[in-house]
Amino acid sequence: MGLILKTIAIIGRPNVGKSSLFNILTKSRDALVADFPGLTRDRHYSKIKINNSSMLIVDTGGLEAYRAENILNKMFQQTELAIDESDLIFFIVDGRLGRHPQDDEIARFLRKKNKTNLLIINKCEGLNQDLLKFEFKNLGIENQICISASHNEGIDLIYDFLAPYCDDSTQEEANDKKIKLSILGKPNVGKSTLINSIVGEDRFIAFDQPGTTRDSVSTDFEYKGKNFLIIDTAGIRKKGRVSDAIEKFSVLKSILAINESDVSVLVINADEGLGSQDLQILGYILESGKPLVVAVNKWDLLDQYQKEVFRNSITKKNHFFSNYEVIYISAINKIGINDLWGAILRAYSSSICKIKTPVLNRFINDLQQSHQPPIFRGIRPKLKFAHQGDTCPPTIIIHGNHLSGIKKDYIRFIESSIIKTFNLIGTPIRIQLNESENPYDIDKVKIKKTGLVTRRKEINKKREYLKKKKLKN
Repeated sequence: MGLILKTIAIIGRPNVGKSSLFNILTKSRDALVADFPGLTRDRHYSKIKINNSSMLIVDTGGLEAYRAENILNKMFQQTELAIDESDLIFFIVDGRLGRHPQDDEIARFLRKKNKTNLLIINKCEGLNQDLLKFEFKNLGIENQICISASHNEGIDLIYDFLAPYCDDSTQEEANDKKIKLSILGKPNVGKSTLINSIVGEDRFIAFDQPGTTRDSVSTDFEYKGKNFLIIDTAGIRKKGRVSDAIEKFSVLKSILAINESDVSVLVINADEGLGSQDLQILGYILESGKPLVVAVNKWDLLDQYQKEVFRNSITKKNHFFSNYEVIYISAINKIGINDLWGAILRAYSSSICKIKTPVLNRFINDLQQSHQPPIFRGIRPKLKFAHQGDTCPPTIIIHGNHLSGIKKDYIRFIESSIIKTFNLIGTPIRIQLNESENPYDIDKVKIKKTGLVTRRKEINKKREYLKKKKLKN
């Protein structure tokens, strides 16, 4: 068990620089930043180091018209949860626009929470800081500093403020490696609802509107003694339909999340069936070489006939799903969640599987005896020995002669045989062919630095070979 870290929540109106400050303090680009109000919606957690101690920091959505019965109300609920679980509050205001009525309303709300607050006046480059502090004094927050997040000015003042709250006892203990689990799919298929069902709380905004999630945001979770980092991603649409600048950034972050994850879960909408966009996202995952589990959501909404039609469509595309598990779930009703976890653990275990070299060599020998490679240009390729080169995905390196003559069909046959023999479920595998050099190929002979007599013999052999080659030409 790791020690509980002190938590800082960053709050404020939209577009005042919360995510920019979050990226500076975490020394990352985890939070999506653009000159658009309302870009951040979900809580975004990360860790910062202060005097060799760790603290947890939370980026939140902008507080604006939060009493409205729409997605802004959901954003406010997420921000309020972040405030309630935090020890310190960073309240950010815009120094260039000055004091806003919404700032007064947020300040009144914070006073009810009875938390330690720091008023951060952002975008202060070139402005009179004393006048700015006087303007925002009536907000009732004693601790005030002026910074410019975009110009990296005044950040040291934030560290100075945090120093008294740091304690050596909060140093983070060494934890086991976190398994990164990315949840992917088209917009509005239930990705955020699925994560909320898994963690048992409204961790991410789930709203009946495509494009609710804009950034790739994550949360920690423990299952059967293993630590997971679950990443909720924005819905990936077809390129031709992605016109909004925010959505382009969101899709990019989703694709980056695939590359960073250890296991990917592709969520498919059961009532829409398996579409071309689902297959395109599947292609992104397979190209990255990541383990995959397919979760068919809203399964409870289908009747028996519709379920049979869907299963038949999966069977027809067996070349995509040959060794990947398809789990039928209902995220909102928490049906099939345990089956999904079982498939995730099996896929991860398969991706880190290590096969011993003697076992692989026996497998290659038996495979070659039962199904020899086809003859290519009068020569039959020969598989001599193999060993595993890497994991995630498992990479098998095969050595032999004339391997350039092996076609893709036989490589796929080797892959499927390895998957069946070693029970590798939910993970792709890579086959790498290494051609053995012919020691009698005079073109590749290098003159060794040996004794004088041996060296002269090799030089003479090379000269005779070159003479014969010229005469033939």
